[in-house]
Amino acid sequence: QLQGPEAAKAFVSGFLKRSMPKMKDEAIQDMLTRKAVVLEHYSKRKKKEKRKKRKGFTAKERRELRLFEIEPEQRRYALFLPLHELWKQYIRDLCYGLKPDAQPQMVQAKLLKADLHGAIVTVTKSKCPSYVGITGIILQEMKHVFKIITKDDKLKVVPKLNNVFSLEIDGFISYIYGSKFQFRASERSAKKFKLKGTIDL
Repeated sequence: QLQGPEAAKAFVSGFLKRSMPKMKDEAIQDMLTRKAVVLEHYSKRKKKEKRKKRKGFTAKERRELRLFEIEPEQRRYALFLPLHELWKQYIRDLCYGLKPDAQPQMVQAKLLKADLHGAIVTVTKSKCPSYVGITGIILQEMKHVFKIITKDDKLKVVPKLNNVFSLEIDGFISYIYGSKFQFRASERSAKKFKLKGTIDL
């Protein structure tokens, strides 16, 4: 019985003859003397399961959980006046104190990107006359609508499209053209707005 290198050589020679029956013995011997034969075993790699990243609640789940609904007992104008006071202080800090000599363009640019939750707005112009004159505190801003609580404790859902809103703070009056303002509050901070106004609704 062969042992050591002779046994290994015989095993490799026999393996090559079985694997390549058409190859002549001389060619096999030449392969053994001139080249190294490497026998490798490739193990199957387990595929990593990709974890699906959950972005959050779906629109259906949000509706079912009533995440954005304001309960009737909480629809009171007086309840949100402290929020308005906090919003005014936030805007003053954002606009460096809102001094009388502040540039209106600077104030306008800051307001366009500011969070409007807590601001008091008035619908000054609309293609739907029933919206004109609605005044109240913005409780929720969504991509296409404002939810506003009025002084008579009524919650109004006012679309941005085809409406112009006015916003006043410390003597500065700014106008928001809703048709050009259809973004979520979180999206507006990175949005570049043109400061030139338009008379189109």
